Amino acid sequence: MSDSPAGSMQVRAYLMGLQTRIVEAMEAADGGQFISDSWEKAAGEPLQGQGVTRIIEGGALLERGGCGFSHVQGPKLPPSATQHRPELAGAPFEAMGVSLVFHPRNPYVPTVHMNVRMIAAKNPQGEEVCWFGGGMDLTPYYGFEDDAVHFHRICKESLSDFGDDKYPRFKKWCDDYFFLKHRNEPRGIGGVFFDDFSELGPVRSFELLQSVGDAFLKAYLPIVERRRHMAYTQRQRDFQLYRRGRYVEFNLVWDRGTHFGLQSGGRTESILLSMPPHASWAYQQVPEAGSPEEALTRHFLTAREWV
Repeated sequence: MSDSPAGSMQVRAYLMGLQTRIVEAMEAADGGQFISDSWEKAAGEPLQGQGVTRIIEGGALLERGGCGFSHVQGPKLPPSATQHRPELAGAPFEAMGVSLVFHPRNPYVPTVHMNVRMIAAKNPQGEEVCWFGGGMDLTPYYGFEDDAVHFHRICKESLSDFGDDKYPRFKKWCDDYFFLKHRNEPRGIGGVFFDDFSELGPVRSFELLQSVGDAFLKAYLPIVERRRHMAYTQRQRDFQLYRRGRYVEFNLVWDRGTHFGLQSGGRTESILLSMPPHASWAYQQVPEAGSPEEALTRHFLTAREWV
């Protein structure tokens, strides 16, 4: 990869291939098909570019799942992208990425999120600079120690070639980022997260992004297969919907990716593909003492060292 347009095309090719690999694997697991919705931003809109949204609803495994690729250009970086790079405020930019959220039907199978992306912009000197971001995190509704350990072990392995500091840094970054400040609670059990990342140079930083993207199926599918056939009742379903409400709150209130897409004039349907099909809210709901629901909040929704 280089800082040239050819480098951007290399990133684009990787991201489109990653989307295809993940969707094909999830189709095989679900037994259903994702629909493919190709889109293009019309001339005169705040953004120009195109993308492909792949989505499944009402599947045997996935109640709703979306995996989107987008590649857009715009005349002015939105505030959500420049809070750490004030010198680029108002700069023209290019952004591309793959983002996914899978909401399984069975409450014992966790929701998962993954995103990998590149943003490039021109600084006041007219030089192009690029940086990367992404990661993956797991949101269980019922906690299982071996699932959490497995997910974090794969995340750690994906970063092992890039320095011993990366997993601890990115794990803490994930814990801090996917946190509902207004509830004072984590969204899930975390994983890894990085943003505004360019410290290894464009080539090596892109390799790190690829390693994280390539690790997703290894991190998630074994957990799916362990839990997907577990029997559940309306009690577990109700708790799943209640916890999904927290997921919605985070994505709409705190998520920088959602804010970036909406502030920059992105495609709303694709930006909000992360929303679950059903969720619920209850006033001051407190899990019963000693219940599996209490175990989730007491033992799993807390910053822990899993590996």
